[in-house]
Amino acid sequence: MAAHKPNDVPLHAEAWRVLKIMSEFVEGFETLDSLPHAVSIFGSARTPPHEPSYKAAVEVGAKLAQRNYAVITGGGPGIMEAGNKGACDAGGVSVGLNIALPHEQEPNPYQTVKLDFNYFFCRKVMFVKYARAFIIFPGGFGTMDEFFESLTLIQTLKIDPFPVICYDSSYWGGLIDWVRDTLLNKYATIGEHDLDLVRVTDDVDECIEVVEDFIAGRSHMAESIPTVSGAAGRLTGEGTREGIRVRRSSPNAPLPPDEPGI
Repeated sequence: MAAHKPNDVPLHAEAWRVLKIMSEFVEGFETLDSLPHAVSIFGSARTPPHEPSYKAAVEVGAKLAQRNYAVITGGGPGIMEAGNKGACDAGGVSVGLNIALPHEQEPNPYQTVKLDFNYFFCRKVMFVKYARAFIIFPGGFGTMDEFFESLTLIQTLKIDPFPVICYDSSYWGGLIDWVRDTLLNKYATIGEHDLDLVRVTDDVDECIEVVEDFIAGRSHMAESIPTVSGAAGRLTGEGTREGIRVRRSSPNAPLPPDEPGI
């Protein structure tokens, strides 16, 4: 059976889809708005419990919970389960942002707050909006997606900077070297300070220390990032900066007046 093309979908069905998308944002915002400071943990769904990364993620989740931070994961198995397990077993707030997939992803049983999403982009907003840091363990394409999206948002000044901590240098080292050698040195497609946005470590306690220093205002990670003032720097409801909105019909048309952030 051939897949439907977009123009095969009735217009009224598309309009209802917008409301379905809106409902995922509303439920996410209402559920997560009362969280304490939170940290999002990412990593592979395929990591088994006997792996060192799984054990480290359990320890990270527990130590965050012991310091009254909420832990947010994708709600599935592997590293996600490990982060939730550590937080849950320590008596903390353990959030799972579950996603409906064509091949079933079994939700892990360590979620004290559970949300279900149909849309990846709605889910991804929640990871960024409610996290004060990302701790990223070895993972696959989804993990890389979250890693590079966070760096893109910080690099473009679309969000306030926060720590992006990569655990396990044996996994991340090759990628970081490639970014430095190829993107920075060979092609100059990133700036000289962009790699300062990433912290690579093999130490669980260092992960926690970086988070605590940042939340307590002791971090120097944002020193090389320009400040954003005025309307362009206002935060919107989804946690991103408003930015400069240029809506001119011609190069000589006047800019629109500033509008309040929504």
